[in-house]
Amino acid sequence: QVQLVESGGGSVQAGGSLRLSCAASRYIYRSTCMGWLRQTPGKEREGVAVIDTAGSSTYYTDSVKGRFTISRDNAKDTLYLQMNDLKPEDTAMYYCAAVTMWRSSCYAVSPAEYTLWGQGTQVTVSS
Repeated sequence: QVQLVESGGGSVQAGGSLRLSCAASRYIYRSTCMGWLRQTPGKEREGVAVIDTAGSSTYYTDSVKGRFTISRDNAKDTLYLQMNDLKPEDTAMYYCAAVTMWRSSCYAVSPAEYTLWGQGTQVTVSS
């Protein structure tokens, strides 16, 4: 059974950086898209960034473009999210997730399409 385990969350001041990692318990190569999503209390999960199987195409929600970078290392079965210039509004629980159904593109993946989820890691940004 595939398991996704996030790490790297924490508390930082605005303008700081964090790098999230998501390790898979088994080979995740067959996942068509992998992404990072976040959620704050009382709100729906929001897609932050998504990357295709090869790591050649990435997509970001507008609020993090230019600040966050998603990447993956299939040899290590690990997904990353480098977060720079963090803002208080980035405070949330961050989840990594994988799409297991085939998709021709990872553009506009909705949260409902992710079928494998990690347990989440908290990111708190103070002003």
